[in-house]
Amino acid sequence: MISHVHVGVTDFERAFAFYSGVMDALDYPLKFCERDRPWAGWMPTTAARPLFLIGPPHDGGIATPGKGQMVALLAPSQAAVDACYNAALAGGGRDDGPPGPRPHYHPHYYGAYFRDPDGNKICVCCHDPA
Repeated sequence: MISHVHVGVTDFERAFAFYSGVMDALDYPLKFCERDRPWAGWMPTTAARPLFLIGPPHDGGIATPGKGQMVALLAPSQAAVDACYNAALAGGGRDDGPPGPRPHYHPHYYGAYFRDPDGNKICVCCHDPA
């Protein structure tokens, strides 16, 4: 359903360091990084899509987080949710909901929420039983 998601950032190097830690915790490899443009993208190990992209807005304006927008990254396990959340906070992210079960979504939902250094809301979640 989703081909790619682009998250706008104001400081590419800061965002690249932040998301490198987040994606490493989820075992999503870097597909490319073009610092001269600047933009970068990660993808799942099992498929070429979806891509998660970061970079400044295409129109050259200031990147701002969208009200009500959130990107949810799929984790392979609850431990990966914990690791990703910890990497996000260690990399300069802000807590927006610690790791834990969210049974009001469904019985096996386990997720965490954080804001990247630009304020973009990111979720990381696992839908599998522990």
